[in-house]
Parts: sequence; structure tokens; C-alpha cells
Amino acid sequence: MSRVSIIIPFYNCPFIDQAIESALNQTYKNVEVIVVNDGSTEYSEKIIPFKSQIRYLEKENGGTASALNLGIKNSTGDYFTWLSSDDIYYKDKVLKQLTFMKEKNAYFSYTNYSLINADNHDIAQMAGKCFNNKIDVLQNLRNENHINGCTVMMKMQVFSAIGIFNENLKFTQDYDFWLRALQNYEIYYLHDQLVKYRVHNRMGTRKFSEYLIKEVEILRERYDDKLIRIINHEKKHMKN
Repeated sequence: MSRVSIIIPFYNCPFIDQAIESALNQTYKNVEVIVVNDGSTEYSEKIIPFKSQIRYLEKENGGTASALNLGIKNSTGDYFTWLSSDDIYYKDKVLKQLTFMKEKNAYFSYTNYSLINADNHDIAQMAGKCFNNKIDVLQNLRNENHINGCTVMMKMQVFSAIGIFNENLKFTQDYDFWLRALQNYEIYYLHDQLVKYRVHNRMGTRKFSEYLIKEVEILRERYDDKLIRIINHEKKHMKN
């Protein structure tokens, strides 16, 4: 029975208890929940009631990528998932996605998601972008990151093959990783909403949007030629 590692990076987030609870309440039971405290100064007390049920790691503040990487290095799972401390997994997230991946013999997959607000009220259903074919997915990734990190599930072997998250990137470490992964693996999409993505005033994408935009530009320059080559290859393959 495959073991799934759910890694939760945590930094001063008031919703951490809800994230941990959703990870522990998965219908698929062979999971390990690893919470990485990235030098928090607030809300750490919300983790205390769960400490007997999770693996808890502490480190100096270094950003999401460094917290994820520490969790990966300490994980024992066959599969990796990432849950942001302000988001929530649907209770059947792991079971549905793992089943899907095994059916497809996939190494990398992502899903759709819904939106909630700070009070857990629904904002939108099926909020993620979806595309008709692989070429459209690749074309969109040339311009933006539509893959929500908390919807991703990967085999742990992916990290052995292409490395871990880039700790020099504070806001786009996920985008960079997907752009590396797609050069080596087929990216599978499951059209189910399995994550509740929380939209609130404290979220990093709002607070640091200027820095995020700069990092996106760096990644576009770094990977665009590679993406174009892959897209052209796919087009030739479709014609044949």
C-alpha cells in the first residue's frame, strides 16, 4: 500500500490547524503529515494539539522552498503532496488522486480546486484553468503558472531525477519546478476539485505581487526556448 507524504510549510499562518486537520482526516489512511515550522513567531500554539499525530520539524525562516525541501528530506512516503498552511484538502483528495495516478502510471499530476475566503465560505467552484490538450497546457505555462501547488501529487522519484525546489526563488519555486518536471515527465490533469484554496488579505501572492512578477519574468527567459522546443515536438507528433 503506497505511502503518501503530505508536507505543510508553516509561517505565521492563523489557518494552520484547519490545514493539519484536513490532512489527518483523509479517507486514505496510509499518509504521513509533516509540518515544517519555517521560523514562525505567531500561531505555533495551534499545532500543539496535533503533535502526537504528525511529524513536526522546526527551522530558521528561509521561505517556502526551503521548508518543502526539509520536509521532502525527512519524508518516508512513495508519493509527495504539498498543502499550504492556509488551504484545505477535501477528505478524499489523496485517495482520488492516488487512484488516478496509478491508473495512468503517472509520475506527476495536478487537479482542479475551489476557492474559499477567510471564513471558510465558498467563493467559486472549479476555479482552476483546464485545457483541451497538452499543447494548450504548455502554451499557457509559457506565460503563467496555472498549476496550483497544493493540487499536485508526485512520485518521490521525481526529486531524485530533477532535484528539489529552488530555494533562491521565494515566490515562484513551484512554477520553476513544474517547468523542470515537464521536460522529463508527462503532466496528468484530474478534472476534480480536491483542494480548497483560501483567498485572504494575508496571502503571499497579494503581499508580494511585485516580487512575484519579477521572478516570473526570470523564469520565462530561462525556460521559454525549452518550452517552444517541446511544443514543436508535440505538434510534429500530432501530425504523425
